[in-house]
Amino acid sequence: MNTKVEKLEKNTVKLEITVPAENFQEALKKSYNKNVGKYNIPGFRKGKAPMAVIEKYYGVGVFYEDAVQFVCDETYPKAIEENDITPVDYPEIDIVQIGKDTDFIYTAKVTVKPEVKLSEYKGVEAKKAEYPVTEEDVASQLNLMRDKNARIVTKESGKVENNDIAVIDFEGFIDGVPFEGGKGENYELTIGSGTFIPGFEEQLIGASKGDTVDVNVTFPEEYHEETLKGKPALFKVTIKEIKFKELPELDDEFAKDVSEFDTLEELKQDIRKKQEETNANRAKREYEDEVVKKVVDASEVEIPDVMVEKEIDYMMNDLNYRLKYQGLDINQYAQLMGTTAQDMRKEFKGTAEYRVKNNLVLEAIAKAEGIKAEDEEIEKRAEEIAKYYGSKDLEKMKEAILKTEKSIIEEEIVNNKVIDFLVEHSKTIE
Repeated sequence: MNTKVEKLEKNTVKLEITVPAENFQEALKKSYNKNVGKYNIPGFRKGKAPMAVIEKYYGVGVFYEDAVQFVCDETYPKAIEENDITPVDYPEIDIVQIGKDTDFIYTAKVTVKPEVKLSEYKGVEAKKAEYPVTEEDVASQLNLMRDKNARIVTKESGKVENNDIAVIDFEGFIDGVPFEGGKGENYELTIGSGTFIPGFEEQLIGASKGDTVDVNVTFPEEYHEETLKGKPALFKVTIKEIKFKELPELDDEFAKDVSEFDTLEELKQDIRKKQEETNANRAKREYEDEVVKKVVDASEVEIPDVMVEKEIDYMMNDLNYRLKYQGLDINQYAQLMGTTAQDMRKEFKGTAEYRVKNNLVLEAIAKAEGIKAEDEEIEKRAEEIAKYYGSKDLEKMKEAILKTEKSIIEEEIVNNKVIDFLVEHSKTIE
């Protein structure tokens, strides 16, 4: 096999691969053995006709299609490996010369991974933020815990107030006509939650149990239902019940009920400690992001469109996978958001381009610095993933993960090492 490589524009190369005639003859025999059973030739049992006889009846090229496939499947991978080419898409195959007794020549035009022109990635300056924990932060966490452990109490008398839970029946009208989806019964609406259309909840404040209130609102222009956008509507709302949250007292007994601590002060100290850890991780992550972004932005690389499209595919598939847990698919979600799946792809393009460039730059730095993932690191990470899935047979799950996701794990480890390297060689601006 002989290969000529020609570099084209936009990260594309064309390989001209010459396969000796004897190799193509072998491929023709494989094609004959695969297809001989399809042909009925007079004077021969089905599947027993010689190759030359079938070619005489159906033409000399009758076995070419599979022979070409056999040859390309064998020679193309060898050609890209020998010439250190990393494709990012399937090749476009064109036949230059074909015949029974001649060399088989074909071209493979393919988009390849682009070269990265790295910026100076050592000594990057970045700001490191500080997020001190305030008394208000601790109080906010305590209030969330109180709210979570609140008791719902029915208000026997009195009027609807902010933060109350109003149990309501409602029906909406536009120009005096009820509209689809505008009716509900025994709906528990927390006043001030912003769950309903702007202006709806406020108009229930001051109403009593048994009252029917006319609520006049206008649907927002960005509302998900096209027929309701910007439309004024009247809702007939009946207050069936009023409830409120009775919050527990903040004392030592509360701390004992909601935690492993005996005093409120111990609980506060634990909240502060955990929040400090969260804030430190946030500051660390933001610093890493800034360092990496500066390196990526300063580096130069011409990204092939196919790599961006593949990243968008990944983002769309990932979103679709997560939506399944909410009983939706990508098209239903797009409709709810007032857009289309195609428009979402366009919106994802900028993020996809940055992700691709980010990965290419980190990969180039890893190569330049000789940063690699060791086998034991890959196995350890696979074991962590297996444990996360809660598999009963961890070893079997680990083997399955290594078989299907080893390259992904390897890339993750290398990227994390490169980020650590960049941070270690950066300069912090306080």
